[in-house]
Amino acid sequence: MSLPPIRARVVLIAALIVAGLVLSMVWAGRIAERHAWVERGQEARGQLELYAQAIHTLVERFRSVPALLALDSDIRELLRSPDDGTLRQRLNERLEQQNHAAGSAVLYLLDRQGNTLAASNWREWSSFVGNNYGFRPYFRDALADGAGRYFAVGVTTGIPGYFLSQVVHDEAGRPLGVLVVKLELEALQREWVGQAGTLLVADSLDIVILTNRPAWRFRYLQPLSDATRERLVAARRYAEQNLRPLPSQRLERLDEYSERVRVDGPDGHRDYLWQRLSLPEEGWTLHLLQEPQAVADGVRGYRLGAAGVWMTLVFLLLFLAQRRKTRQIERRNRSELERLVQARTEQLRTAQEELVHAAKMAALGQMSAALAHEINQPLTALRMQVGSLRLLLDNDRPDDVRQGLASVEGLIERMAALTGHLKTFARKSPAGLSERLSLAHVVDQALQLLAPRIRNEQVAVELALTPEAEVNGDAIRLEQVLINLLHNALDAMADREPRRLRIRSRRAGRDWLLSIADNGGGIAPEHLDQVFEPFFTTKPVGHGLGLGLAVSYGIVHDLGGSLEAGNDAQGAVFTLRLPAVRGPRADGQQPAGQHARHFDTSQQEQ
Repeated sequence: MSLPPIRARVVLIAALIVAGLVLSMVWAGRIAERHAWVERGQEARGQLELYAQAIHTLVERFRSVPALLALDSDIRELLRSPDDGTLRQRLNERLEQQNHAAGSAVLYLLDRQGNTLAASNWREWSSFVGNNYGFRPYFRDALADGAGRYFAVGVTTGIPGYFLSQVVHDEAGRPLGVLVVKLELEALQREWVGQAGTLLVADSLDIVILTNRPAWRFRYLQPLSDATRERLVAARRYAEQNLRPLPSQRLERLDEYSERVRVDGPDGHRDYLWQRLSLPEEGWTLHLLQEPQAVADGVRGYRLGAAGVWMTLVFLLLFLAQRRKTRQIERRNRSELERLVQARTEQLRTAQEELVHAAKMAALGQMSAALAHEINQPLTALRMQVGSLRLLLDNDRPDDVRQGLASVEGLIERMAALTGHLKTFARKSPAGLSERLSLAHVVDQALQLLAPRIRNEQVAVELALTPEAEVNGDAIRLEQVLINLLHNALDAMADREPRRLRIRSRRAGRDWLLSIADNGGGIAPEHLDQVFEPFFTTKPVGHGLGLGLAVSYGIVHDLGGSLEAGNDAQGAVFTLRLPAVRGPRADGQQPAGQHARHFDTSQQEQ
């Protein structure tokens, strides 16, 4: 029995509508899923960058510790005389203090055979003193290459850590032993526990060494060969830890660094968005696994949207079929619909532009707030100058007006300097930069940055700078040295009244000498030979690690000069010796005369 033509047509149209609805939902779901995975991958990439920066920052904080300690004369002496019990005990206590100040886990010294001569944990039951770590790769790498890095489980404590090593040379450049600092990354791992997703840090063998999922730790992502297992056992890299696999199956590759993966983990089979980021300096790889629940929610929304669009299209077609004879009305309705869609799109675009503009204005407000106070005072002075110029013009005094305009020009230049120099000083200096510098200009730049503190503490600054004092170097790094020395001088005068800061330059043979003196009482004579040693400081605990002068000494040395400390009748004197520039200036001008003045901190208060 056949259906009536009209009924058959209705059934066919209904079947086409249902089929189109299913196809549109499937098609929209696939597009939405792909788009959502890519979007999630970009977000995960940003998260990985933050995690990588946190790890890099933590490691870089301690990378220089063994290198600086390797320069210590007592450490070299103990390596030459390992049986000196008094010296060994003194170094045990020093390493204990320095380890506490730096915040590392353990600091210890090994001789050329890998025997531990001194360690910061000499008081503890797990003391490293007397143990041999010659089998550790970080020891062998330091002897061969000068430095080493290695992650392993401690054979003495059983606590995983990251070991940074540095060889200790004698005066002839021969290796005497190795200094090692151990970092325990457990605190960093605990911070990750509450983070979204599963974060893994795998070593060069794809073994998980850090994770916010404890059950996943010490699992390997790729199969380990028998030879690799033998090397791990010989180096006792993971001690008694049981290494287990973490099976996974790739479902779809999204881009170079992300893919969809099915993992057979401790919680069973689950699908993840798997992101990777390499940490080449450590030889590690960061992995971030995110579950697709949020993606599924987005796909469901896209499918419902596609269903709505399809049904809208179907009803529109039915409507058009019923209204063939009113095409003009249909076109008008269609134009109206397009206009509404365009208007709504324009509204959305305008709203987005307003949000972007608001964000830009907020950022601009944050940057300008810091300069508002310092610029406000020159502006007040500028307003007063303009009023004075108006009166002078009214009284027909053009010469005085010219002098007033020069003062106005100076105020404007000072406001430009307040903003321009801060940006210049914040710039990272390129490696190996060397340019012709005026010592007077560099000093002025450093004093400008410290002007608020100098003004608040009512410090009198006496300058006696020779204008022709010119050297080759890096202005930013030299300015960093001066600011450090000036900060130390201001700290030394904190309890003095009045406070006087004296800065002078003079020629000494082929060099220029720049001295910074204070009236803070000076440095104790027994400390003068130690002020440039790493971690030595006379400041209270919590006011620095004692690395500022050591770093400044290294910068000046890199510039081909030297930095000396001494005392005069009033306080401490630090003297920079830098080679003078040879040959005339490029512009042919020869500055002359002595540039002697007082640094006027009241200029900021005009």
